[in-house]
Amino acid sequence: MGEFDLIRRYFLPVAEKGHHPDLVLALGDDCAIQSVPPDQDLVFSIDTLVEGVHFPAHYYPDYTAWRALAAAASDLAAMGAAPVCFTLALSLPEADEAWLEGFGRGLAQAASRFGLALAGGDTTRGPLTISIQVHGTVAKGQGLTRSGARTNDLVAVSGTLGDAGAALDFLDVPEPGEDGCALLERYHHPQPRLELGQALRGFASACIDISDGLLADLGHILERSAVGATINPELLPLSVPLQHYAGDRAQDLALSSGDDYELCITISEALWERLPAAIKKQLTVIGYIDRGEGIRFTDGKVADSGAQGFDHFGSTS
Repeated sequence: MGEFDLIRRYFLPVAEKGHHPDLVLALGDDCAIQSVPPDQDLVFSIDTLVEGVHFPAHYYPDYTAWRALAAAASDLAAMGAAPVCFTLALSLPEADEAWLEGFGRGLAQAASRFGLALAGGDTTRGPLTISIQVHGTVAKGQGLTRSGARTNDLVAVSGTLGDAGAALDFLDVPEPGEDGCALLERYHHPQPRLELGQALRGFASACIDISDGLLADLGHILERSAVGATINPELLPLSVPLQHYAGDRAQDLALSSGDDYELCITISEALWERLPAAIKKQLTVIGYIDRGEGIRFTDGKVADSGAQGFDHFGSTS
């Protein structure tokens, strides 16, 4: 099967199923055309996933597609952006039709769930590598950033943390049990908080998605905002399956493991009190911003300054 046959068979249907009014021209030309309304800013980000680094070798193709698009879409959520479209660059060692069918199916399901239309891309032969660029829009000047945290702001996170990290222990387990299946679902099908990110515009002073782990990603907010934070580990939101499986390790997983794709925000106490109940119930306050440096815990301990998440050209934490 040639490159263009591959695109027509497996990716043109994905593009035809998706639609967004701002996407004027999609798959089939040298470039896509996106219209950006005059009162909106364009928000875009690109993520690359490599087999054996970001997902296991011989991983399910439909899960691979979902995770790839979810990771990219989560960056839009962190900026408070509304999703519009994405482009896909795919390197394949061979044109495996069974793999491509599964990948295309997972991509279509994720694109529909996240409200993203496939606008174009490229395919080539090489080690299995997936690069996805997502585009979104946000009202002018209202995009959430990492640099707005202020002293005395609250620190809050969405959902529960640590589940995807714990799921790694079950990837090769034939019968993972009820708790293992629940944790694996968080790993296989992460749910970027797109609606929540948009709802937090005008409330959150800073925001980031938790892809590399809470300590690492909150650290990026603190660095950009030139502030410190105090965190109470006892307040970390932990799922029941994680507590059942990990026990005393659950807090460490919630602090340091990645791939949850929840949001970490800072917000003033006054605006926290004004948050609509439907938004507030999705968040858990775990600490506050202070004038120090780095992250401290309420028991007086200081978080490991080397907890920077995965580094492709260095060591892991």
